[in-house]
Amino acid sequence: MKAQTVDVKESSGRILCCTIFRSSGKKLLAKGHVISEEDIRVLESEGMDKIWVTELEDGEVGEDDAVATVASEMGCGCYEIRMAAGGRANLVATENCCVLVDDELLRQLNCTASVVIATTPNFSFAMAGQRIASVKSAPFAVARDQLDTLVSIIKERGPILQARPVRSPSIGVLYTDPVNGERGRQLFEGIMRQRLERFGVATNFVLASTEEEGAVARSLQHLLRSKPSVVLIASTTAPAGPEDVIGRAMQRIGGHMERFLAPVEPGSLLLLAYKDDIPVISAPGCFRSAKPNVIDLLLPPLLARYRVSGWEIACLGHGGLLA
Repeated sequence: MKAQTVDVKESSGRILCCTIFRSSGKKLLAKGHVISEEDIRVLESEGMDKIWVTELEDGEVGEDDAVATVASEMGCGCYEIRMAAGGRANLVATENCCVLVDDELLRQLNCTASVVIATTPNFSFAMAGQRIASVKSAPFAVARDQLDTLVSIIKERGPILQARPVRSPSIGVLYTDPVNGERGRQLFEGIMRQRLERFGVATNFVLASTEEEGAVARSLQHLLRSKPSVVLIASTTAPAGPEDVIGRAMQRIGGHMERFLAPVEPGSLLLLAYKDDIPVISAPGCFRSAKPNVIDLLLPPLLARYRVSGWEIACLGHGGLLA
């Protein structure tokens, strides 16, 4: 960029190097603003005759064009791009969604050019209208070769971000207790309702069962017939592993055991299985309190019909100490 002081009359099409204020102290034009003929008339009416501006040189891209280019390439899903002042583009969710982020690629891109990208955390839930990412450039301009490098990396390895919509989610809940399943329901139903309200969903299918392998297996089969987005098992006991009652019941119905133990506290005794494409989660103790736990981390992607892997659960350790 080449900065210089020019007559106001000659400033049309150039970029302001600094913010201009009225004599009253109110902002008149922001730094980075491209001067128009109307702006010139306003500046002259304020008694200004010279102004500090800059202009693009060969091999440079203006800040707004640079961030718009990156924003248009970096993601997919249910969001829109909204430009903001000062070389910034915001990605805003157009419907309730789960945000998936490739954090390794994001770190690489944030080291490569005069453009930086900030996102909400991976697996986070976003309501319609919520900002989920922001792209910001260095002031005024970005070198075209740096921008081309960044875009080529995204095209080769992207997207960085996915906004997966949460549409018509349904929840199946099974309350279990060694003596009386209704006891589990009485203990946990209020907390369950509070937790699901955070994601704009309610329980659609509810059963209670004694914590016995055959009874739990039959209850799970009934819930799975309704094809819910996810099945939650709220047990009054804490299993020692997949060989306990809940795990054996999952295996009995043909479920695939994806993961036992999560590097998250509260919620380390998580058990995640899949019956076909439907996830089934047991997380003992996580329904005794409405405080954030492993269920809050995993529900958004599961409600968005994303198949969470055991590897992705292992990756929750960084930031997994919730309380």
